[in-house]
Amino acid sequence: MNAYATVLITGANGLLGQKLVTDFHPHYKVIACDLHPESFFSFPNLSYENLDITDRRQLGFHISFYHPQVIINAAAYTDVDGCEIHKDKARAVNVGGVRNLVSFCREQKIKLIQLSTDYIFNGENGPYFEEDPPDPVNFYGETKLESERIIKESGVDFLIIRTNVLYGFGKNVKSNFLLWLLEKLSQNEKIKIVTDQFNNPTLADNLSLCILEMVKKNISEIYHIAGSEYLSRYDFAIKVADKFNFDKNNILPTKTELLQQKAKRPYKGGLKIDRAQSILETKLLSVNQALEYLIKSKQTFRELSAPLL
Repeated sequence: MNAYATVLITGANGLLGQKLVTDFHPHYKVIACDLHPESFFSFPNLSYENLDITDRRQLGFHISFYHPQVIINAAAYTDVDGCEIHKDKARAVNVGGVRNLVSFCREQKIKLIQLSTDYIFNGENGPYFEEDPPDPVNFYGETKLESERIIKESGVDFLIIRTNVLYGFGKNVKSNFLLWLLEKLSQNEKIKIVTDQFNNPTLADNLSLCILEMVKKNISEIYHIAGSEYLSRYDFAIKVADKFNFDKNNILPTKTELLQQKAKRPYKGGLKIDRAQSILETKLLSVNQALEYLIKSKQTFRELSAPLL
């Protein structure tokens, strides 16, 4: 893909979206799109559009105006419990929005990069390979699986990237597991973290660089991209407390069933990353490596998470 190619990024104000805009901007003409009236940050010559992917007419106008060669769909309704309560909204965004994108990508021969999740699997035998049969246990997973099916059956050039437990710092981003954890620990609160949910948490910065490399190499099909370390949410929390010098005695072990969450969670989720690692020069990071990266990058959760903290 040449240096003058245009990349349209939906969900650009979200955690991953911010990383994508930052990483892609030096290499491509970037059109950042999100629901907010303005971008949360700015770069010289960055184009930003207030865009709702469920609005087919609005979406079509912007795609026709900018003529992107690649669309990265980082927009989604990711509140897992919220998806069980607001099923119409979840379907509208996660399925309807993708159906709209697919329609224009097919019509204008645009490559579509879709972010998906390990929640398309049931969590009985994770971590999972790309070819393992999906079997979602909650509505969020169902909508993400349906969006994958729509893309695969559409005939468009696509790259589906499944990831899990995305974390990191961003400007005015909604809370993720790391931000929530640091907020509670910084206030010296006791928190309960499950010991029976396993995944390989993924630093958003690391995922973004992988996507950039894959776009440059014009890679297609389905890939699992996640952290290199498979562990429980509890063990992840302990590592975070250690790295950020908080009292890990405030982290109390518990079981998933005791939380009485609205949506069922996979227990042994997570993703096998062998296929991605075999083609990527970008190294997939362990938890300690990722946390070291955040510390060395001089990002601070207090500054970037305001007014969350």
